[in-house]
Amino acid sequence: MQTQPKIAIVTGAGTGIGRACSVALAKAGFAVVLAGRRIEPLQDVQKSIEAAGGTAMSQTCDVADDAQVRALFEATRASFGRLDFLFNNAGLFSPSMPLEDLEVERWRAIVDVNLTGAFLCTQAAFRLMKAQSPRGGRIVNNGSISAHAPRPNSAPYTSTKHAITGLTKATSLDGRKYDIACGQIDIGNAETDMTGRMKAGVPQPDGSVRPEPLMDLDHVARAIVYMATLPLDANVQFMTVMATKMPFVGRG
Repeated sequence: MQTQPKIAIVTGAGTGIGRACSVALAKAGFAVVLAGRRIEPLQDVQKSIEAAGGTAMSQTCDVADDAQVRALFEATRASFGRLDFLFNNAGLFSPSMPLEDLEVERWRAIVDVNLTGAFLCTQAAFRLMKAQSPRGGRIVNNGSISAHAPRPNSAPYTSTKHAITGLTKATSLDGRKYDIACGQIDIGNAETDMTGRMKAGVPQPDGSVRPEPLMDLDHVARAIVYMATLPLDANVQFMTVMATKMPFVGRG
């Protein structure tokens, strides 16, 4: 007898890490709900998944908007009946700018997406996962190397990623009674359209500009599939996946 596929939601699914992980989850047998602000990239990912024989659904969602988040999870419940895995991946980078020059509006915009958005999706996932049968599920947050160490002039992004670590721990604790596991993946220098500029050189804490090595996105996607497919009695609490020679460990 064929078993029903597990259901996953990936936020920020249209490009980069979200796209790669969505495709990998679909190959691993998940039905994937692709969430993001723009429908065209989501539909492009959906076509790729369906062409390979997988199942996907596209849903526009600004994770900073509570009503849109609730609509995303309701659409998931209505279409698939449950949710097994949430990857809180959506995020905004902060522009490289001296802390004293940063506008409060830009600070708030980054906090709204990177932190409040992850909280709203986690909250909606709790409501669905605790009520479904069988109960429970798994949440993975995209923390980033910036959850540990900042880049120069990145106060908003770094602050939100440190806060994501707190949210991960709180979610793990509060989810126990509902059989909801939560972990965090901290990604360093995965090659995407946004990180390609690192090959040419990026600012370092000592004031210099130096190129940094990148790693293939496939390594991140494989890590997410591993975390997502664990039984609920096992959990990867924190995982760091990074380009081996990037300036992180020690003093760079």
